[in-house]
Amino acid sequence: MTSEPTNRFQIRATEAEATGYPTEGGFVVCEGAIARKAIVPSARTSSLPRERERLLAEGVLQEFDGHYRFMRDYEFDSPSAASAMVQGRTSNGWKDWKHPDGRTMSEVRRVSRPVGVTMLDDAKRQQIMDRAREMIDEGEMFTEAILRQQYATFADRFGPDVLSDLEGEELLNRMHDHSDQDSLVYWLEFKSDEDFDTKRFGSIAGGSAMKFRIFRRSETGHWQAGDKKNKPVDISVEEGIAIARLHRDQLLAGAALLSELPDDATDDDYAELQDQLDELAPDVGRLAWGHKYFSLLFPEKLDDYHSPEWQRFHLMKLLQLPPEGDGRYVCAGRFVSAAAEVGLPLNQFTTVLNDVQGRLHNYWRVGTTAGSPSESHWEMMRSRNCIAVGWHDLGDLSWVEAKRESKEKLKTLLAKQYPSTPQAEGRAASELVHFIATMNEGDIVWAAEGAKILGIGRIDGTYQYEPEFDCCHQRSVEWLSLESWSMPVHEGLQSTVRRIRLHDENIVETERRILKTTPVVQPSEEEPSTVGLTSIRLSGTEARIQSVLDRKSQVIVYGPPGTGKTYWSVETARELAAIANFGKRHNRLSDEQQMQITGDNESSGLVRMCCFHPSYGYEDFLEGYRPTTTGGNVSFELRSGIFKKLCHDAASNADRHYFLIVDEINRGDIPRIFGELLTTLEKDKRGKPITLPVSQESFVVPKNVYLIGTMNTADRSITLLDSALRRRFGFVELMPDGKVLRDTKVSGIPLRAWFESLNARIREHVGRDARNLQIGHSYLMQSGSPIKEIASLRRALRDDIIPLLEEYCYEDYATLARILGTDLVDTVNLTIRQSLLDAGQEEALVQALLAPCPEIVTTTEAISSDESESEAESDDEVDEEDNNSEDELS
Repeated sequence: MTSEPTNRFQIRATEAEATGYPTEGGFVVCEGAIARKAIVPSARTSSLPRERERLLAEGVLQEFDGHYRFMRDYEFDSPSAASAMVQGRTSNGWKDWKHPDGRTMSEVRRVSRPVGVTMLDDAKRQQIMDRAREMIDEGEMFTEAILRQQYATFADRFGPDVLSDLEGEELLNRMHDHSDQDSLVYWLEFKSDEDFDTKRFGSIAGGSAMKFRIFRRSETGHWQAGDKKNKPVDISVEEGIAIARLHRDQLLAGAALLSELPDDATDDDYAELQDQLDELAPDVGRLAWGHKYFSLLFPEKLDDYHSPEWQRFHLMKLLQLPPEGDGRYVCAGRFVSAAAEVGLPLNQFTTVLNDVQGRLHNYWRVGTTAGSPSESHWEMMRSRNCIAVGWHDLGDLSWVEAKRESKEKLKTLLAKQYPSTPQAEGRAASELVHFIATMNEGDIVWAAEGAKILGIGRIDGTYQYEPEFDCCHQRSVEWLSLESWSMPVHEGLQSTVRRIRLHDENIVETERRILKTTPVVQPSEEEPSTVGLTSIRLSGTEARIQSVLDRKSQVIVYGPPGTGKTYWSVETARELAAIANFGKRHNRLSDEQQMQITGDNESSGLVRMCCFHPSYGYEDFLEGYRPTTTGGNVSFELRSGIFKKLCHDAASNADRHYFLIVDEINRGDIPRIFGELLTTLEKDKRGKPITLPVSQESFVVPKNVYLIGTMNTADRSITLLDSALRRRFGFVELMPDGKVLRDTKVSGIPLRAWFESLNARIREHVGRDARNLQIGHSYLMQSGSPIKEIASLRRALRDDIIPLLEEYCYEDYATLARILGTDLVDTVNLTIRQSLLDAGQEEALVQALLAPCPEIVTTTEAISSDESESEAESDDEVDEEDNNSEDELS
């Protein structure tokens, strides 16, 4: 954000008096300012004397009465550079420039924090500490010992002492040759092995090699650098060496500055560091790779967020207003302080922060009124869990992309349907592109009426065209807060769609409202405004299936055995049938309505199911001749299959939505079963007739038919499916999910840790395609909850898990023993020790299950389970005491 020129600052010192103001690019000293003529001895070896001589030669400064006067406004790179020129000494301009009210520039622009203010509130501090313990236990982040080792490895390769000894082509190649895996740029962006795992220290991936400003082109082997427009052009080796030398020297200068930065540096010290690096190392310090280099050498002083956008995002998520202005170093003190508050090294702190605060996302404002006269559409948005905009006459805009071509096409459509000025049409086109293509799932959005915020939501779906609404262009959201409030600083009030980024106060207040608001209770679904597949948005796995069906009309739910594929397919089909046909969730339907969905002994329902197998054929699915006996004589009659019957019913009841679940779809001969159906299954070909080869009847797949298939990837990979089928279906993957097992403990076994350790051993030892051969969590679930008794675990092992693993290992009992342990697997007699699965052997079974993974008993999950059990026992004791007291009183 830019300070207005009217927000001026002053220096009043001996032989120096000046006024100036900050800009986006630096700091302007105003005409008429008086600069001290003498330069103090300590600054005579800095760049200040050379810079002063240059300004004198250019006429910016002129001598008057023993001092220098500024003859015009002049912009310096930083407040510190401007202050140094005025005072004739090195200076921290953030402290020396004062507002007329006496506050330093640092205080006015939020660089320094008030004394005694912490970075983390109690809840966030506890959340970070708890998650840090979990991540260390689960190996999701480096220990302090590994961090020290990897930092030392990097410094040994590329530290200042090493770089200072390099010259010529050796320097150029060591610093900037991406093809050399021992080069600095390769280590900073790609190196990933046990010696050094660069992704653990903040990513600078993405974009081209031009982010380093010099690179060797892979196709030609020529060195290239950016021209004045930063377009890559060939340069000579000598020019490349000169650039590498410049970069090296600036890295050394920056490292020297950081080595002098005190361990207890203040926010003002970091602001001065920012100014110094802008002055002494501008070609590397202002780039992400330069910041990463410095953070690897000084990990206790710099965070490993190498983008100012990431830094400010995380600070605002912590409800902290970031300092004004740009720069990769000015925020570092805040992360150092926050890490100290939880007792973590900076790298561990930022790793946890990434986990608990999620990926970078944007914030948006979407207006809730549209039309002329203005009409509010907020109730529709709230009840449908969506945000929406008008421009109804433009039709379906699913073709829009975040490209100039899309914007130009939109401007043409707007000029035709909503003629206005070119400027207004351009703004509307930009807003529509933002709404359809720029907004991402996970972004936070305001539903707003002017400056009044009516709701805060998280975008959880792609663009949808709903022509029955005036605001027909929609994005589904999860409402996080439905409390009304006014934005602290007005922003985007004249726009229908606007990204919120001008005033950090608005984002911090948004995050505060999200954190402090109780979970939103979704409004009643008894009276929907419309009925359709998406008139009520589902969540989680059901939402993923709903989204694909809405887009393609058929989906395959696939994954390893036991991941809930059939369960979620059936549940989702019933929910969608209820929503699409009755406008309500399934549990709100009457008994009669539920019967219409599931069917009874006399009639089929709106949701039907079949299962493919090797002998299942076209005649079962579509039509074929079947033998029948009449009067002792055998004849053949033409019968319709399950899909043909469903399509006939759907065509006869166009206002109803029908669903067919095909379980184990990959076990059938799909091209033979589907035949010519593959052509007419596509959503845009629905309703177009084909002639069936057996009956010669005209046949169509109606638009109100939806197909859900399930596929066990232990039997077959989706890559082996017929390519024509893959094009016509969408896919939803379900993988083993240990989180659903929570902190359940069965006879001392932390269930989630044991389950995840078992799958880790399967991935390690089963071999090819092991990812698709893992064990699903549903084997350890009963009635939607984790099993809690050892008897249930024993049955799951005996009846499901062990037979499945025996099949995977193909009589290879050595591999089976590496997965299940030698206590359960007898590698001599090539058998399972079934006696351990008998009743009465629970203690021995627990020991056998823990033997391959003894470390899981020391995990946070196991410890927290013990604590929960202890607390429960304490609660029981208190309850007993209370009951005794009541008995005494009665």
